[in-house]
Amino acid sequence: MIGALLTALGILIPLIMPAKIVIGPASFTLASHVPVMAAMFFSPYLAALVAVGTTLGFFMSVPVPLIWMRAATHIVVMTVGAWFLKKNPALVDQKVRLQVFNLILGVFHAGLEALVVLAFYRIGFADLEPQALNNLLMLVFFGGIVHSFVDFNLAFGLCKVLNKIYSIDVFKNAKLKSLAE
Repeated sequence: MIGALLTALGILIPLIMPAKIVIGPASFTLASHVPVMAAMFFSPYLAALVAVGTTLGFFMSVPVPLIWMRAATHIVVMTVGAWFLKKNPALVDQKVRLQVFNLILGVFHAGLEALVVLAFYRIGFADLEPQALNNLLMLVFFGGIVHSFVDFNLAFGLCKVLNKIYSIDVFKNAKLKSLAE
């Protein structure tokens, strides 16, 4: 049930969110990562499924294949992030370590998206002058880190609230681990 809700939100946000910046093949939609990042706190499997759903959301809302390909990287990034949270649930109770994880996840996330952009242009699907490509890569990478960082914190806040009414494994396991120590 929660997977269906997060997937629906992941599809809806790119379709209706008014706070959307599209600069050529780069797009930044406020809160677009929140559903898939929230899914990371549940399980790697759920994160992968919601990432597929959010990729479909971008496919339906933005007519730019490169943006779809960037969205598809979320399947890998969020599944890896969810796996790490599953193995290290105590992170949710450690503010600084959680933000370090968030930053590392953001660098991985933005780096993978930048690699997709680089491959897209190097393979020849489109043509850009070298300096324009460098500028685009910098925009995708550094903008992506900031975007990922903000959306992760929104997802974490959402999950802290959801955990009060719906048991989320990472929070439950963090509590069990702290009781065992």
